[in-house]
Amino acid sequence: MTDSLRGFFDEIDAPSRSLVVVNRTEPEPVRNLLDSLLEDQSVAISERDLPDTDADVVLLVEDGEVVARSTLDELLESVLLINSDLYKTGTIDLDEVSLPDVLSGLDEVPFRLRGYPHSNKEKLLLIVVSRVIERIAAEAGGGTLRASFQRLSRLRDERGTHEVYEAVGNSGVDVHVYGVGDVDPSSSLPVTVHRGRSYPYRRSWFVVFTPPEEADAGRHAALVALEDEPNVWDGFWTFRPALVDRIDRHISTAL
Repeated sequence: MTDSLRGFFDEIDAPSRSLVVVNRTEPEPVRNLLDSLLEDQSVAISERDLPDTDADVVLLVEDGEVVARSTLDELLESVLLINSDLYKTGTIDLDEVSLPDVLSGLDEVPFRLRGYPHSNKEKLLLIVVSRVIERIAAEAGGGTLRASFQRLSRLRDERGTHEVYEAVGNSGVDVHVYGVGDVDPSSSLPVTVHRGRSYPYRRSWFVVFTPPEEADAGRHAALVALEDEPNVWDGFWTFRPALVDRIDRHISTAL
C-alpha cells in the first residue's frame, strides 16, 4: 500500500501508445493544435494515407493494433478548439463534456503537462478529464467523488466549477472537497470539506470517483496530478477499478 499520491505513479501500466492521423484533409493548423496538446509527451503522433479509409480520422495504436478511433472533428469540438475559461465560467454544461475515445484510451499513460504561459493547451487535457469524471459521477447519481482544488475559494470564484459541484452533490453523490481552507464551500454547496496545508492539499490535483456497489452503477475513474514545479503537473488518469479504489482509500485515510 503506497504512503503517498506519488506512489501511485509506480502502479500504472504506462503502456506504449501512439496516435496516427489518417487521410488528413484538415489544414496544417489543425495538426499543429493536436501536436501542441501532446507536445513533449511519450505519445508519438504520425500521419498516414490509407486507401478505403475515412478521411480525418485519428487512431490510437498499441503494439501495432488499433485500440480506439475518433474523428478530428470530435477532437476539435471537445478539446482542440476549447479554452479553459469556458469551463471556469460555466459556458460548457456538464452534460456537454466529452473525451474522445483516442484520448480516453491514453489512460495510465504518464503525462507532464504545463499551464499558461508555458502552454495554452497541455493543462486543458487535465481539465477536460476532470470534467468527464465529474460527469460520470453525476450520471451515476451515487457513490463517492473526491476532488482537490489547492484553494477551496475556486469553488466560489469559478462559476462553472461551482455549478458542477452543485449538480454532482444534488445528484446523490457523496462529494468530498480538499484544499487550503480560505473559504467554506459547504455554506453553499452539498459537499464535505477537508482543509489542510500539507503538500497534498496545496500541490495535488485529483478527481476520484468510486460508484455505488450495485452492478452497472457506474464506472470507476480517477485523475491524479502533482505540481512539483509552479504550474507544471505530473499526472495520469485511470479507469481501472482496483487502482481507483486504492487511490480513493488512500485519500480517505491519509488526508
